[in-house]
Amino acid sequence: MEVCYQLPVLPLDRPVPKHVLSRRGAISFSSSSSLFGAPDPRQLSQRRGAISYDSSDQTALYIRMLDVRVRSQLGFEPERRSSHPYLCIDFRTLHTRLGCGSSSATSDPDRRVHRLLSFQRYLHSSRLLRGIPQQIPLHILDEDYTGQARCMLDKVGNWNFDIFLFDRLTNGNSLITLTYHLLNQYGLVELFQLDMVKLWRFLVMVQEDYHSDNPYHNAVHAADVTQAMYCYLQEPMLAKSLTSYDILLGLLAAATHDLDHPGVNQPFLIKADHYLAALYRNTSVLENHHWKSAVGLLRETGLFSHLPAEDSLNMERELGSLILATDISRQNEYLSRFRLHLDQESLCLSNASHRHFILQMALKCADICNPCRPWELSKQWSERVTEEFFQQGDIEKKHKLEVSPLCDREINTVGRIQIGFMTFVAEPLFAEWARFSDTRLSQTMLGHMVLNKASWGGLQQEQTPISEEAESSTDASRDSNTATPAGETSSKEIPQGSRES
Repeated sequence: MEVCYQLPVLPLDRPVPKHVLSRRGAISFSSSSSLFGAPDPRQLSQRRGAISYDSSDQTALYIRMLDVRVRSQLGFEPERRSSHPYLCIDFRTLHTRLGCGSSSATSDPDRRVHRLLSFQRYLHSSRLLRGIPQQIPLHILDEDYTGQARCMLDKVGNWNFDIFLFDRLTNGNSLITLTYHLLNQYGLVELFQLDMVKLWRFLVMVQEDYHSDNPYHNAVHAADVTQAMYCYLQEPMLAKSLTSYDILLGLLAAATHDLDHPGVNQPFLIKADHYLAALYRNTSVLENHHWKSAVGLLRETGLFSHLPAEDSLNMERELGSLILATDISRQNEYLSRFRLHLDQESLCLSNASHRHFILQMALKCADICNPCRPWELSKQWSERVTEEFFQQGDIEKKHKLEVSPLCDREINTVGRIQIGFMTFVAEPLFAEWARFSDTRLSQTMLGHMVLNKASWGGLQQEQTPISEEAESSTDASRDSNTATPAGETSSKEIPQGSRES
């Protein structure tokens, strides 16, 4: 299967001379080129592409690559999507056995995908194999990098940064644009000698593997977490202590922390007998999957292939340690350890392990910082995450499964869920973070959370009288129906034909 990538614009160090622009052309490469390959380009199947320029633009090159995707030969094998037999089930059910007969498992045994794909790219490829056009094209070319988007990037450290607006200005490429900008701003591309094309390809594939149909766990959420992580990295306690390696690790972990999230939680995967739950033995299932997916993309693109093998492996392990820390079921474990360090004043940021622990806590804060944003942004995130909960509840009802807590749209409200989340999860975490880093940003976050909690409480009070009136009217009508005098016919007893007449 051939997939054509249109990579974003690559800025040049200097304008292209006019006498060069007068000659339109292209630089071609084949499978013998090591530009896009793994350590041994011969391991890759046929790859063709071109680098061209346009006389109307003196500051950019456009790169197009035609890629025959193949199985990785680097020894790391992510989970096998193609091995799962249920290829035709609605993708929202995550290829589980629910509602599928055994006949579907053997309907097309010869169908294979010649690459270890994520959920998202597997869906795209399977549609192409069945002749179904892609419904949501991925417009990777960044036409709005300059202008308003560039003005927003100048204020990327502002806690009021509107990631929704930024995503619209970048044509849906907020994660690519933001991460690339931050890596450049810190000088990490030059410092770690990252190949520009490999970096762009990695970022494009990361954004592609986030599910755009998820209301909450999508690429915009990843971009929002990355921007929050940058704000924390700028805090004085961290800025003066973290190394460039720590910063690179923190930004990559933020960008990939929910990679290929299926839009349902771990309990759903376990009770649905999903193969990921069995693979990771029901322990941090999603977080392990996010980590392994990120490592797979790092190795596929060869982003760190120029580094010593030991350094690359260490980076992959530490990346996993950061992503695994976002498991909400281990919240109390990390919070207790953080509180103990603060009580004993034992944190020493000259110690590499202590710096790594602070990065874990920063990523945890960034991951659930939505209640600490201004109301206009926080409300949107709250509605999105609640809608994702409710969609999971709808799937569970459809397949006669026990509905998970907070996932039943008939008995839960956005306000009630958010007030509970702030009280029991967000407030304890950010209170300890403020003890560690007592800055203006920490106080701003706590202030926003107090106001947002009060706003949801007010909305709850407004909705309660309405719901009580509806219940009372329902009870009154029920009582009137049961109290129908003898000899009279209630509305429930009227034949259908008589009711229509």
